[in-house]
Amino acid sequence: MTALSGKTALVTGASRGIGRATALELARAGAQVLVHYSTSPNEADAVVTAIAKAGGRAQTLKADLASPGGPHDLARQTRAVVGDRLDILVANAGMGSSAAIEDTTIENFDRLFAVNVRAPFFLVQQLLPILGTGSSVVFVSSLAAHAVVGSLSAYAATKGAVDTLVKYFASALGGRGIRVNAVAPGVVNTDMSSFAKTDQGRDFTLGLQALQRVADPDDIASAIAFLASDAARWVTGDTLRVDGGSKL
Repeated sequence: MTALSGKTALVTGASRGIGRATALELARAGAQVLVHYSTSPNEADAVVTAIAKAGGRAQTLKADLASPGGPHDLARQTRAVVGDRLDILVANAGMGSSAAIEDTTIENFDRLFAVNVRAPFFLVQQLLPILGTGSSVVFVSSLAAHAVVGSLSAYAATKGAVDTLVKYFASALGGRGIRVNAVAPGVVNTDMSSFAKTDQGRDFTLGLQALQRVADPDDIASAIAFLASDAARWVTGDTLRVDGGSKL
């Protein structure tokens, strides 16, 4: 695959799960990949090593996206590496939280919005000088933004905000030739959805879906790579459901 040959990409939260799978997928397609992480340096290094062994180019960048200055720091590091052109931004880093309304704390609520909404908003803002015609921004939304799944009201609110940002950013940046989209996964076999690894969790997941298996991170990464590529050159302002037909 060489569809992204010569392209540069930044994937946030790329040391594990969907972010890791996306970094590997973009590298397989020929992109130079910046592997962002916050607290897992060894896992991030392993992603870079895997890309290098396959003949690709990658390096790690560390930033705490929960802090107000985190997106600005990551943008500065990105510009130092790629110069004046970033072709692909995958704003994947996020956190989840399952809690009843009465058990949700202000601290947890604020952290969810800081990581899942504030960080990608200001990361795009800070990277605008190096995003241009043909660039693609891909956010990660969730099934929870479109359907009630468990006790995820605060988390779901952050993903609803992401869906709204996609439309506003796509409208605002279309004149610059920048496309903005999102993928909305259902339950995926990652650390964030560890309950799906239990028999009860697997049965619950399969009960949601038309396709009867639990998704792997690669299933989502392929959709992100599509949106990042020229194959999706006429797609913007959209949230693509990649959930195996959940909650139809």
